[in-house]
Amino acid sequence: MSVSDQSRVLNQSRAAGSSVEADRPLVILVDDDDALREALHELMSSVGLDVIGFSSTRDLLAAELPDRPGCLVADVRMPGVSGLDLQRRLAKSGNAKPIVFLTAHGDIQMSVQAMKAGAVDFLTKPVRDQALLDAIATGIERDIAQRARSRVVKDHLSKFTLLTLRERQVLREVALGRVNKQIAFDLGISEITVKLHRGNLMRKMQLTCISELVRVWEALPAEVREGVDA
Repeated sequence: MSVSDQSRVLNQSRAAGSSVEADRPLVILVDDDDALREALHELMSSVGLDVIGFSSTRDLLAAELPDRPGCLVADVRMPGVSGLDLQRRLAKSGNAKPIVFLTAHGDIQMSVQAMKAGAVDFLTKPVRDQALLDAIATGIERDIAQRARSRVVKDHLSKFTLLTLRERQVLREVALGRVNKQIAFDLGISEITVKLHRGNLMRKMQLTCISELVRVWEALPAEVREGVDA
């Protein structure tokens, strides 16, 4: 993919903003083999996928990518930062974009390492067109699901920040199945006060029943739940 083509894809995505274009999947291809990268680009474009290509992980990491669902298709062995190193860096940064690995020199240990770290697939070059497209489809579906979960958690967290410390404590106790009398004893407050806190937190969190409360509590990040002292 030429520099002008890359700029066109990126500019279209930025201009789209919240439009439908921003929800279109984008495949990010990273391979230092120019001929192969071009061939794979043509394959993906032929089935209607938007694609942007990079010749190195360094170029990818330096790029300002659009916020769109999709997946990475990356060679394992490249000069500089390898595909596996890229996977680790993305995971560490919190950007666990699904990755389909391609390699001409893979081994079982490398494959196991990649899959344990969450790779969608580990394919050997030359790769069958359909095998690659199937893996990409799986990666895109996984990323769409991940992004949806992330939006839900973000919404829960924004409402959770509205709660007082006592309301958070009551939320935790209710989610753990404790009744008002037990909560009152544990927190050293009256049952009436517990009921008031329950009503307030249900209103702030926009919850209508205890089962919703439990689901919200379980969806919160572990560090948030662990940070609520009883």
